Amino acid sequence: MAAPKKSAAKESGQEKAGSPPDLSQEQELKALRDMLLIRRFEEKAGQLYGMGAIGGFCHLYIGQEAVVVGMQMALKLGDQVITGYRDHGHMLACGMEAKGVMAELTGRRGGYSKGKGGSMHMFSLEKHFYGGHGIVGAQVSLGTGLGFANRYRGNDSVSVTYFGDGAANQGQVYESFNMAELWKLPVIYVIENNRYAMGTSVSRASAQQDFSKRGASFNIPGKQVDGMDVRAVKAAADEAVAWCRGGNGPIILEMQTYRYRGHSMSDPAKYRTREEVEKVRHDQDPIEQVRNRLLEAKVSEQDLKAIDAEVREIVNAAADFAQHDPEPDPSELYTDVYR
Repeated sequence: MAAPKKSAAKESGQEKAGSPPDLSQEQELKALRDMLLIRRFEEKAGQLYGMGAIGGFCHLYIGQEAVVVGMQMALKLGDQVITGYRDHGHMLACGMEAKGVMAELTGRRGGYSKGKGGSMHMFSLEKHFYGGHGIVGAQVSLGTGLGFANRYRGNDSVSVTYFGDGAANQGQVYESFNMAELWKLPVIYVIENNRYAMGTSVSRASAQQDFSKRGASFNIPGKQVDGMDVRAVKAAADEAVAWCRGGNGPIILEMQTYRYRGHSMSDPAKYRTREEVEKVRHDQDPIEQVRNRLLEAKVSEQDLKAIDAEVREIVNAAADFAQHDPEPDPSELYTDVYR
């Protein structure tokens, strides 16, 4: 695919999103189902964590569903995805099975890492998902390495490397930017700016709050995107994928999004008001936006409820499997472990 022409905004390293193009009804229905699957899965994961069935850390993706679903709509088989520890949504969007993801959360044999990785360390070579990483910003260097592998092999695959507004201040991010632009690596850096990192507002933690400009000194173009609107995400993703496949090097997409829950399950999120969260839910919820558009297009309420019912059935079956699947045998303790 030919690369899009550079606009003056792109040449300066930053571009603002315009009005997003509409999706087809088929695309809207798929986006609704995929986002509902992520949300219902995360709600169930939160319940299981509260019951003690999930241990360790657990970072929920509720509110940010449009980002990964919109990005996946622009990718093809062979494109890679790598992210940080808020990763369950990315796994499901890549096509990993809900029961395998949930079983890993509960530490069972049927999990994607055989019950030994937990929430932050799941992988699927089949789905080209390279983790879940618990070290803040570590995935950025690894995602850049995936882009290098694509260039070395001479394929046209793209590495989609996700990280948050907090990780955007890590030093290895900028080392990766420099390498990616220097060697024109096909990497889409997706900054999921949910405003609070681990609990500190971007206004208190970041000298440059326009994250789409973070690659300016490396000549990497960037774009701010409404990460609560799956249409805007998909449109930006299409452009970014074409840019990378055209041999132009990396690009940055700042997804302006919002998480409804705390940073992790142990975070009461007292650094923001309940009214702020409810306003975002009411005005910008990514699922409700799609649902309302479908209702306006004369899709019946009954049909939409059927999609939600199907998704709930999948999630409930995953939770049941994850609570009854056997735990790993102790003899497995040191298998698949680099030492």
